Amino acid sequence: MPTPYLGSGPYCYANSLVTLLGPGAPSPALVETLTGSAFGFQWIGGRRPFFDALGWDPEQGIDAALRLLGVSCARTAGGGPDEALRRLRTALAEGPVLVGPVDMGLLLHQPGTPSTDGGDHYVVALDLDADGLVTFHDPHGHPWATLPAPAFLAAWAAETVPYTEERYVMRHRFTGRPDPDAALRALLPEAARWAAGRADLPVPPGTLGGAEGVRALAARLRAGELPEDDRALLVHFGVRVGARRRADAAGCLRGLAPAAAGILDTQARLVGALQHPLVTRDDDAAAGLLGELAPT
Repeated sequence: MPTPYLGSGPYCYANSLVTLLGPGAPSPALVETLTGSAFGFQWIGGRRPFFDALGWDPEQGIDAALRLLGVSCARTAGGGPDEALRRLRTALAEGPVLVGPVDMGLLLHQPGTPSTDGGDHYVVALDLDADGLVTFHDPHGHPWATLPAPAFLAAWAAETVPYTEERYVMRHRFTGRPDPDAALRALLPEAARWAAGRADLPVPPGTLGGAEGVRALAARLRAGELPEDDRALLVHFGVRVGARRRADAAGCLRGLAPAAAGILDTQARLVGALQHPLVTRDDDAAAGLLGELAPT
């Protein structure tokens, strides 16, 4: 059996949900698996490569994981900044709140910000004091972080997050007893649909999914035409999270669907092996790994 991975990684909403669900919560690995993210590949608009399923996004994934676990919550969004702060303050009176997506490049407690390429992120809001200081757990390695409300609101507006047009999304009042075994059984048909390539979800023109997308990315690498922002996305985020998602999904499904787990193990190894050639610009080697990945 492959050695499981334990360590850091960009699991922001999975870690945040586990934080919010409290004692008895499933592992971040299980939560991430239940989102459906591990079961595919999409090259959005022919420009942004992600090792997640065609048409998938984190907002869909969070809702799916909660549904499969048998957990409900209150989700609200929209309005102006003053209304958003009122909603947050009211919700925090009952307990912590999942806030996001937010623009990670505008979370000014993180070194290197502000940035135009920070990507999307989720945090757990803990307090909003009378002076307008927001305290939150940032799963990117910053427990008990703080931001003044105007700065927090700028990130929370999520104006650069491509998969949502809603501002100030939050979830709170989580109720239910998670049943991991039942959730995994219910996941299997949904995972099969993601892996087969769903055609019922809107995607930008030029988007390629599954094996077709993987082969197109390999061809771009062989031609020496991978844009620098795509390379940066892959080496700083895409490869890391893509390999971990597959490794975690394999571990979660090993007892229930061993054949699927074996495929996911293979995919995890191939995706993880992309990191070095992409960083060192050995694009022929990276393309070769993608060629092995495509038929899986």
